Amino acid sequence: MRYLTVPGYTNSGPDHWQTHLEHTYAGFDRVVQDEWDAPDRDRWVARLDETVRGTEDERLLVGHSCGSVTAALWAATCWDSRVTGAVLVAPGDVEAEDALPAITGLAPLPRKQLPLKTHLVVTDNDPHLSLERGRSLARIWGSSIEVLPGGGHLATADGFGEWEGIASIIEHFSGRTLYRRTRSDSR
Repeated sequence: MRYLTVPGYTNSGPDHWQTHLEHTYAGFDRVVQDEWDAPDRDRWVARLDETVRGTEDERLLVGHSCGSVTAALWAATCWDSRVTGAVLVAPGDVEAEDALPAITGLAPLPRKQLPLKTHLVVTDNDPHLSLERGRSLARIWGSSIEVLPGGGHLATADGFGEWEGIASIIEHFSGRTLYRRTRSDSR
């Protein structure tokens, strides 16, 4: 199995937990969008679909923020059985009245159960997703949910740079062990 990180709005910088996953553990690749500062529903979903279909490997998606939204949109419209599941961390509520204008281009969110196993990781103080909305999305999408108290948006600025806990979440969800990279690992 390989893992595919799906970053959100403005990409995941060098200190972000997604970047640390890619550099620390073998088997991680990243979806690369053409325009990180202007999420576009059709383009972002198409790029994720292109990335998934460009491999024969079984995949697990690991999204953050608008990347989690993109993964959910892709699953609802283009799902391919090579993707066996998705860990969706702090999905941004792109439909909220106070959503950043730059991310509303990803609306609307899926309104049906997703065709793959998903796990939402949310907090009780995320400025981009209320806990109530996170629980509602988990019910609609058929996702398991995990609430991390006081974690904000689970981003670098919230203290989630080298976030060791995400590896445990992925391992528990997938039932597979992540292996640390060695010097001989190639990307």
